[in-house]
Order: sequence, then C-alpha cells, then structure tokens
Amino acid sequence: MPTPSENTLFGMGNPLLDISAVVDKDFLDKFGLKLNDQILAEEHHKALFEEIVQKSKVEYHAGGSTQNSVKIAQWMIQEPHKVATFFGCIGTDRFGEILKKKAEEAHVDAHYYEQNEEPTGTCAACITGDNRSLVANLAAANCYKKEKHLDLDSNWELVKKAKVYYIAGFFLTVSPESILKVAKHASENNKIFCMNLSAPFISQFFKEPLMKVMPYVDILFGNETEAATFAKELGFETDDIAEIAKKAQNLPKENTKRQRMVVFTQGKDDTVATVGEKVTRFPVLDIDQNDIVDTNGAGDAFVGGFLSSLVKEHAVEECIRAGHYSANVIIRRVGCTFPEKPDFQ
Repeated sequence: MPTPSENTLFGMGNPLLDISAVVDKDFLDKFGLKLNDQILAEEHHKALFEEIVQKSKVEYHAGGSTQNSVKIAQWMIQEPHKVATFFGCIGTDRFGEILKKKAEEAHVDAHYYEQNEEPTGTCAACITGDNRSLVANLAAANCYKKEKHLDLDSNWELVKKAKVYYIAGFFLTVSPESILKVAKHASENNKIFCMNLSAPFISQFFKEPLMKVMPYVDILFGNETEAATFAKELGFETDDIAEIAKKAQNLPKENTKRQRMVVFTQGKDDTVATVGEKVTRFPVLDIDQNDIVDTNGAGDAFVGGFLSSLVKEHAVEECIRAGHYSANVIIRRVGCTFPEKPDFQ
C-alpha cells in the first residue's frame, strides 16, 4: 500500500476553539438547548459563553469539525508529518495562537487566513452525561475569503497536491464558492471529494448550496439524525436509513468514473454504508457505557480514521474499521483529544 506523502489530504473549514464543560439540564433549558444538537450562536447565547467559562471544570481544545477530522487522520497516519493540510480563518488573538500551536503539535500543515476584524471562533460544548450540545460562535471562521486565501497561488498549489479532499457541511454557511472551487478541481482530476451533512440545520437552511456541491461529492458522511433530515428535505419519503443511503448515492453525479459512496454512523448502532450496489451494515466496537466520557467529536473522529485509511488506498471495509477505532478512542476522553499514538492494527 502506498505511504501517503505530505499534503495528500486537504481539509477546509471552521477552525474553532472548543470550550467544554459539564453542565446540568437547567443550563440547557436556560439557553434553549437540545441534547445532542449543533447550532450556530445567536444574540441570546452571548451570555452562555461568559457563563460556561466560569464553570468549575472547563477545558479548552482545538476544534472545529473539519480540523478535528484531519487532525485525527494525521494522528492515525503518524508518519510522515503534514500529510494533512488545513485551511480556515482565525483572528489575530490569544485563541488564534492556541489554534496555531495545537495544529503544529498535531503535525497538521495549517495555513490560516488571519484577520483582525473578528476574534477567533469558539464552540461551547455543553456536556450532560453522555450527551453533548454544541453552540458555535463562528466569529473569525465566518470571515474566510476565497479571493484572499484559497485563490493565492501558494495556497492553491497545496490544494493541487492533494488526492483526497474533506470539507464538513458546516463550511457551507461560510464560503460555498470556496467549496465549489475545490470540489470541481477534485472532480475534473478524478480525485476523491468527501463531504459531511454535519448537522440537521445544514440540510434545512443551506439546502441550496449543499445541493450545488452534491454532484461533486464522491463520499458523503452523516449520522442518523442528519440522514433523516436530509431525506425529509429532499422528499425521499422514507425513514429507513439503508434506503436513504441508497437514494443519496443515486443523486446526480459529475464524475461518473467514481460511484458515490454514502456512509451513515448511528452512535452505538451499526454504521451503514453503500458498498457498490449493496448497502452494508458494519457493527461498531463494543464499549462499556461507563467508559464513555464525552461523545463530542465521535463523528469527526470516525471521519478522521476513515480518511487515514482512504489516503492509503485501503478498501472501504478497512476505512470503516479505522473510523470505528478512532471514534472508540475519542469517546473515552474529554474533547476531540487522543493518546500519543494509536494502537490500531
């Protein structure tokens, strides 16, 4: 199997600093949060960010969905360093410096667009038991500009070096034109472009940009809730996850040399994936309920593990096994963090 070289994997998204704390139901109710939801912060959430940092055990971790995934892919690959490239926008502030330092520690080749109009984005991860509710204040992440960053020759060269591309659906709210430029490049050069449904609100409120990118998507990721919302928005008229996967696979596609693959995770239930013409179920690794510390980042970790095998050109079964392994590691820890080395054979 080929050893991936530097910049083989390209990711672009919202770099956020995760602020995670254990909260109670009253805290969720106070700010109108649902269990296991992901939302964008609105005006009335401002106080939430001030309150959560006062909690007794607050932790800061480099986050943002796509950045988490490429970081985990890099961790799974180990050597060489900088197989993963990451683009996104941060502020010129302390949180931005933390993100730069964390990316470097994770051996990810991060090239941030830095601006000083907005502070670095944050994501409040409100943990209750084995549930988490995420509130993202994009701030700087929302300021990514195609013409000021992606279009620069030195940056576009890094995009061209890649063979596998991954962008979470969250970035559709920021720069759909950047996503399209990368997706078209992948499609025209028969490379692999992967995308994630990311959250129910993406299919609900950003359906138009999502469906503009869909013809270029070679691998579509999502979880059971996102899959159900996507199916509803597209009028699939089924809530059977295998059927939804099949219908999503058959949506129009530009590069016909590659059949689209759809991969839906379902927490502790089987992962469902289209393998050729069939829909196959892959059981996840067993874990004792008491060992689950924090499910935040499990989906990102699954994608990261999957991508680490994909860049080595492994079969889909292997990619899913790697995804299950990394998700299993991440949920035993707070935040999207990992031990020094993976123990994956």
